[in-house]
Amino acid sequence: MIEVHLVEHAPARSVSLPRAVGQGLVASRAVNAAPDPYEPELWRLKAGSKVGAVTLDIPGNETVRLRITPKLPIQRLFFLLGYSLDLGGWQDEEVDVAGYDELLPAIAHAVERQTDRALRKGLLQGYRNTEATAFVVRGRIREADQIRRRFGAPLPAEITYDEFTTDIAENRIVRAAVECLLRLPGVPRAVRSRLVHQRARLAEVTPLVRGQPLPGWQPSRLNARYHHALRLAELVLDNASAEHLPGGVRMNGFLFDMNTVFEDFVCVALREALSAYGGRAALQASNVYLDEAEVIRMQPDLVWYDDSGAPLVVADAKYKLGKPHGYPDADLYQMLAYSTSLGLADGHLVYAKGNAPHAGHLVRHSGIALHQHALDLDQASSVLIGDIHALAARMARPRPS
Repeated sequence: MIEVHLVEHAPARSVSLPRAVGQGLVASRAVNAAPDPYEPELWRLKAGSKVGAVTLDIPGNETVRLRITPKLPIQRLFFLLGYSLDLGGWQDEEVDVAGYDELLPAIAHAVERQTDRALRKGLLQGYRNTEATAFVVRGRIREADQIRRRFGAPLPAEITYDEFTTDIAENRIVRAAVECLLRLPGVPRAVRSRLVHQRARLAEVTPLVRGQPLPGWQPSRLNARYHHALRLAELVLDNASAEHLPGGVRMNGFLFDMNTVFEDFVCVALREALSAYGGRAALQASNVYLDEAEVIRMQPDLVWYDDSGAPLVVADAKYKLGKPHGYPDADLYQMLAYSTSLGLADGHLVYAKGNAPHAGHLVRHSGIALHQHALDLDQASSVLIGDIHALAARMARPRPS
């Protein structure tokens, strides 16, 4: 077993690896990997925005276990994830990560704890629509199927009925997440043992077929005790992967893209903050074009419209840190295009961290002001949400002409 430990966006490391292993890491796209030009047995490995853990099975070589630790504390990362999934968010004390500083052990522990809390009063029951062939009629007869399959014979009957059962979407999703985590190496032994116990409690629930879409569920008073467990389960199932890569390499693991985590958090938090000013916010806004012929399509992260449908604010989230010379100019060009196409006098870029809370640039011959805002993610959740509300107030306030 070859163990490789990297930190998100940390300087590149030189690691001695067989050529096939290095090529497997290149194929995985989990990290940036390139052979050292001067030392053939060394590979330069650099983690980007993806964090988590993956295992690579490379034919004819040792298994590689790659761990990428986020720069943010795990508890803070869980808050960002939770807020974008649930408008109330997860408060710092609601998801216990047991002091783990790596993502996979922390999320495995959290899923097990939330699953235990959800199942403490027994498995949730509900109605599930069932189709069957039976000699006793219950529910209603599926007439089209009866005629097509039975040619008018009264029995057996093709029926559909609502069955009150534990084999419902909520339990199936939680079981799928537990089983997914049990397949991943790197889950601590004590946590793995407790996950096995949770799987046994869900033994009567039909397993999900891997690769198939998750069954739908709706938050309600009846399934309220499952909400946190289900949100975490969906996180696991959406970000876990088992892929066959070129060269026979098999990758199995769990990765988050911090670009997506930050973007989702900022957009959802801004949408909620701007709701106090009326209108509506569109995330990943469509129907935005740069040209009059509507050929060049653009997709800003957030556009806030008034009640008549006129755009008022455009914003884009960038998981980038400010450097001594500032942010990339390309971000400004992109925001200038958004502001121009929407006819707005201001455009807003929101970064993960910067040298100052705000920087502004007035574009020549256009009157458009481009604003660069910096959020400090490494602070208490209540303070961070307060900063988002202050930012929303600034966006909603017209710039003096």
